[in-house]
Amino acid sequence: MAGETLTIIDNRTGKSLELPIQKGTEGPPVVDITKFYKEFGLFTLDPGFLSTASCKSTITFIDGDEGILLYRGYPIDQLAEKSSFLEVCYLLMWGELPTRPKFEEFSKIVMEHTMLHEQMLNFYKGYRRDAHPMAIMVGMVGAMSAFYHDSLDIQIPRHREVSAFRLIAKLPTIAAASYKYSIGQPFVYPKNELGYVENFLRMLFKVPCAKFTMSPVLVRAMEQIFILHADHEQNASTSTVRLAGSSMANPFAAISAGVSCLWGPAHGGANEAVLNMLNEIGSVDRVGEYIRRAKDPNDSFRLMGFGHRVYKNYDPRARILKKAAHEVLAELGREDDPIFKLALELEQIAQSDDYFVEKKLYPNVDFYSGIIQSAIGIPTNMFTVIFSVARSIGWICQWMEMISGKESIGRPRQLYVGAPQRDYVPLHRRP
Repeated sequence: MAGETLTIIDNRTGKSLELPIQKGTEGPPVVDITKFYKEFGLFTLDPGFLSTASCKSTITFIDGDEGILLYRGYPIDQLAEKSSFLEVCYLLMWGELPTRPKFEEFSKIVMEHTMLHEQMLNFYKGYRRDAHPMAIMVGMVGAMSAFYHDSLDIQIPRHREVSAFRLIAKLPTIAAASYKYSIGQPFVYPKNELGYVENFLRMLFKVPCAKFTMSPVLVRAMEQIFILHADHEQNASTSTVRLAGSSMANPFAAISAGVSCLWGPAHGGANEAVLNMLNEIGSVDRVGEYIRRAKDPNDSFRLMGFGHRVYKNYDPRARILKKAAHEVLAELGREDDPIFKLALELEQIAQSDDYFVEKKLYPNVDFYSGIIQSAIGIPTNMFTVIFSVARSIGWICQWMEMISGKESIGRPRQLYVGAPQRDYVPLHRRP
């Protein structure tokens, strides 16, 4: 039995075309417009892909109106409360939660890959000390293809799997080394008997002259940040990874492209912008002033950390991190932290103001993640780096799905609005 279709009629010619409607497991159905250009000689124009599905995927689902985020069908709040980041990695990679033996095997493989090739550490010396850590991340992730070329045949499933393990395992080491280099401290090698997140924090903060200890409350908060950032459907950086990968580029190059895209302040740099905004406001007494400025269309000030391209409801990730922020500040004895109090006041006023309510400008995940990381002692220029480490598993899984699905190379079309065809005029004849 034929499925549902949408009939399109070209009023210029009277020609009609039936386009098949495809339904997914969740979310709105899509119209398959593959034959649209062939039959009508027309392209569709959808800047920013507001109404266009670029692929089929089984990994992540978002319902922005209801504030729902699912990884492989599992609600994000359940995973953030009960799971670990490595278990979420397994889930995203293989589609199911692991048995205990499978999880132990998976964790062992990941942690055995945490070391970098020693020559890669020499690369850091080529960067200026004041280089942004994201600049280092872009270069170092891409450089992995020069060292781990024994797994670059993307047509071989085993090669794709080995590359995936290496990326998951080595990005924390690369990230921590970029931080250590920027502050003039020696690199810290991984300690594989620790958990994934605790190992990363140790590589960030350990110094040779002192013992490293980290409160389980702080480790758990960072674990939740990692889980909540692991994947987020076809966002800008994920789409970049899939597009780069569609050219058959090696996985390290594709992930490096994703890191570059994430660096943008409109994407991965938003939590840094939130903290900068809170510091600019400075005091609860000035919240009203900045709320008025945010509503003024002629004022360049914008409230960072509110609203989301997809979520038109409270970002489910923000609820989790708001609770985690309370726990972290209580653990550190900083319940009266002025920045956190300012954030709570800003959220309360924004949610009771008709302007923000009507525009559905709820707090998003970036609003609290920066507060947590700052309280732990992570500098703002590392926020996006940490985002990239967490998101690496999502990029990898999206890349693997794209490669195994044998998708064609990405080639968006355009509406050309430049000069029409014209003839070249020699230089001596131009006025």
